[in-house]
Amino acid sequence: MDFRQLLKNASEHGQTLRDAAKVKNVRVLLGLLGPAVRGFVMQVGKRDHTDVPTHYQARFNWEYKRDQPELAKLYAAAKKSQWDGATDLDWKRTVDPHDSANELMEDRILPLKEIPAYRLLPEREKALQRKELTSWLLSQFLHGEQGALYAACQVTQAVGWMDGKFYGSTQVVDEGRHVEVFHRYLAEKMGRIYQINDNLYVIIEALMRDSRWDIKFLGMQIMIEGLALGAFGTMRNNTREPLLKDLLRRVMTDEARHVHFGVVALREAYTHDLPAAEIRDREDWAFEMSLLLRNRFLAHEFYDEYWAHAMTRKAWNELILASEFMSTFRKMMFRRIIPNLKHIHLLSERIRPHYESIGLLEWEHEKAAHELTEKDLVAAN
Repeated sequence: MDFRQLLKNASEHGQTLRDAAKVKNVRVLLGLLGPAVRGFVMQVGKRDHTDVPTHYQARFNWEYKRDQPELAKLYAAAKKSQWDGATDLDWKRTVDPHDSANELMEDRILPLKEIPAYRLLPEREKALQRKELTSWLLSQFLHGEQGALYAACQVTQAVGWMDGKFYGSTQVVDEGRHVEVFHRYLAEKMGRIYQINDNLYVIIEALMRDSRWDIKFLGMQIMIEGLALGAFGTMRNNTREPLLKDLLRRVMTDEARHVHFGVVALREAYTHDLPAAEIRDREDWAFEMSLLLRNRFLAHEFYDEYWAHAMTRKAWNELILASEFMSTFRKMMFRRIIPNLKHIHLLSERIRPHYESIGLLEWEHEKAAHELTEKDLVAAN
């Protein structure tokens, strides 16, 4: 990749980098610098594979003490809720993007309807673009689930409680199944897998490289899994395609347990175990992740293929961020993340103005994951 291309890549993510600098925590920014350069500028996530060195401790527990009843209940629920992605979904169903009775995604929920030139396209071309944008969204779900699979392995090794290790083992199985079913749906029914979004790559690499066990919990269980619940719920509520609807329902049931696990694991650590300076770092890190997650759904890979000839990337970003689509996604994503951050004491008066500046504080009075049953969590999305 030549120097001009590197500069172009950096300039295209200029707004994200400027937003990140609003929280002037040098330790947090330096920790994210490497993943940001590799993800945004060098775009290593666009390669066939990426080798990410990891540094973390594995804690063995030779007492095998079962002293975490809430985690024990989660483990029991997870054992009962296992499902087989190969046999419990109806893979014989045909997915046709031109079948209006079983529409993948409707115009009213996607941002394409706000592009004047899109509204002039023939109906068949509109349906094709809706299919491709849906493929892009599902591809990001797939990539996120692969990150969750690896993070779940690390978390299971690092957590000290035996009940946490037992539950973590079920999450590893869950995440492997999610990778399986999203990949199969994309490969067999959509015929296309898009590359990972740069924002998502930066998040995953930052999590994989960080040696702190609680950051892996915070990033994956609270941030990414919380976002996944909202994103999956939004898509499930706005698709009429039966196989996709069933797939998302099953995955959401698993994800609800994963978020609960994160809240239980972190609330004690962030209440008693860390000094104030370390808590401030976690607050600032979570806010940086919120910015990246908010920008995850700008669909630049889709834009480059279908709309780069008709509008600038800046115009596309403004359209997406102001769209009903993004408003709905933001509502569902952060409706779960913000109350969980508050419950684990990462929404102090110091950090609140930053969340307020990007319109996310309205969700702080919603219930946190531990206050909802598994059915409530799925129904709420």
